[in-house]
Amino acid sequence: MSVESTERRILSVLEEDAQASYAEIADRADVSKPTVRKYINKLEDEGVIVGYSADVDPKKLASQSIALVGMDVASDCYVEVTRELKSIDAIESLYTSSGDHMLMAEIRAADGDAVGDIIEEDILSIEGITAAHPSFLQERLK
Repeated sequence: MSVESTERRILSVLEEDAQASYAEIADRADVSKPTVRKYINKLEDEGVIVGYSADVDPKKLASQSIALVGMDVASDCYVEVTRELKSIDAIESLYTSSGDHMLMAEIRAADGDAVGDIIEEDILSIEGITAAHPSFLQERLK
């Protein structure tokens, strides 16, 4: 069995269930618990695994809205813009994108108005951001 396929199987289990125990991962990836521990430590040290999270169904959140915000950025300001965006607490995750927008941010706030305020006051006030387009998550399907 190759190292790559062992890593891939372990990562696959973690992506499905970030709370799986080493014993569960070992069973589902068909390796020993010490092997799971070794690979997880290695993947964390290498920065492949950067954290563990819970999947959230936005429809079931009481008094919280989640929006994905696509942002267009002037290319000469890209580095400074990303640095400033990373410092905004309301931005849960920030991604580069090859789609319609250069950057995508996940924002969580009390409601749609609060998301709008974050976009207007925090995001669009950053020099170099030329547009921000929110999409509110409604219901988790899978």
